[in-house]
Amino acid sequence: MFQFIRKQIHNHLVERKIRRTRFVTKDGHCNIKFGTAEYHNHFAFLMDFWTTFVEIHWCFVIVLFAAAFTGSWFIFGLLWYSLAKNNGDLEVLQNSAESQRMKCIENINSLTTAFLYSLETQTTIGYGGRALTGHCTGTVALLIIQSLIGAIINCFMCGLILAKISLPKRRAKTVTFSETAVICLWEGNLCLQIRVANLRKTLLIGSHIYGKLLRTTITPEGETIILDQVNIDFLVDAGKDNLFFVCPLTLYHVIDKSSQFSEMAADTLQQQDFELVVFLDGTAESTSLSCQVRTSYLPREIKWGYSFLPVISRTKGGKYRVDLSNFSKTEPAVTPHCAYCFHNEHNKEFILHQHVREGIDNLGFDVIDLQDSVDVLEG
Repeated sequence: MFQFIRKQIHNHLVERKIRRTRFVTKDGHCNIKFGTAEYHNHFAFLMDFWTTFVEIHWCFVIVLFAAAFTGSWFIFGLLWYSLAKNNGDLEVLQNSAESQRMKCIENINSLTTAFLYSLETQTTIGYGGRALTGHCTGTVALLIIQSLIGAIINCFMCGLILAKISLPKRRAKTVTFSETAVICLWEGNLCLQIRVANLRKTLLIGSHIYGKLLRTTITPEGETIILDQVNIDFLVDAGKDNLFFVCPLTLYHVIDKSSQFSEMAADTLQQQDFELVVFLDGTAESTSLSCQVRTSYLPREIKWGYSFLPVISRTKGGKYRVDLSNFSKTEPAVTPHCAYCFHNEHNKEFILHQHVREGIDNLGFDVIDLQDSVDVLEG
C-alpha cells in the first residue's frame, strides 16, 4: 500500500516537472524575469518615475503616502526650529515685552512645537496658538516654500492614487475566458473554439480579438527560436472587429490547411509543446480607457471532440438570459479525428451529414427557462 502511494506521488512529481511552464498565466500575467544584472538598469526606472509609482503595489503606495507627508513636516519643522533658535526665540528673556516684539515665530520653544507648527502650516489647520510675527524675512520665504511644496505633494499623491484606482487592467478583471478550449465542427468547418464573457453591462468599444501560438522552432539554418510567435486568427459570428460584447461570445479559429493546428490530431494533441495566448483589446465605455485581457491555453486544456454547452436562452416571457454556470462546461460532439480526415472529400460529406442529423445546437432556444441566471436584455 505504501509503495503504491509512493509510486503515485513520484509519478505526480515527474509529471509536474515535464509539464510546460506557462509564459502567460490564466489571469494574464507574463511569467518572465529579467535576471541579468548587466542590463537591469534601475536608473531607467527612476527616470520613468511616474510609471514606476503607478505600477508598484498598494502597500508601497501607502508607505510612500505616509512618508512623503510626515517627512516633509519633519524637515520643515527642523527648518522652523533652526530659524527660531538662530533668532533667539527659544531663550527666555527677562524683558517679556522685548521678547514678544523681536520673536520671528510665536509660541515655538522646542522641536516638538516646531514640528506642530510645520504640520499646521502645510495642512492649513491654523489653530491660532503658533503664528509668524512678520519681523523676519526668512520666515516669510520659508512659509511660501513650504506651502508650494505641500501643494505639489498633495497633487502628486492624489494623482497617483487616482491613476492606480482607474487602471484599465482593473476593468479587465471583469472579462473572463473559458477554462478550456474545444475543437469541434462549426458551420461546416473544423474549428478551435474559446468562450469569453463580459461580466459588466457596460460595453467594450472597438473590441479586437487575436491570438499568438508560442512554441520552440528550429529554422532551416539550425537556429533554435524559443517562444516563436505565430499569429492565430479568431472570428465570431459577426467578424473579429467592433464586437457587440454585451453577452458571452464564442471565438472560432478555422483549422484549415494553413492553420498551425492542421497537423495535429485527437491522439497527438496532448503530446504537442505549445502555448496558445489569446488577446482581447477594447476601450471601456464608462472611462474611455483602453484595456487588454489575455489568457493562455496549454495542450492539456484543449478538448478535441467537445463543444460548449449553450449559455444564452430566451424564456417564455421574452427575456434573454445568460446561464454562466454553463460557461466553461462542455459535451461530446461528433468531430473528425484530425484535420486531414476532415478535409478528405469523402469523409467530410459523411461527417457533415452525421453532424447535421444529430446536431449540437441549442434546439430548445425559444423555450429554455433558466431559473438561476443573469438578465442580459429585457425584450
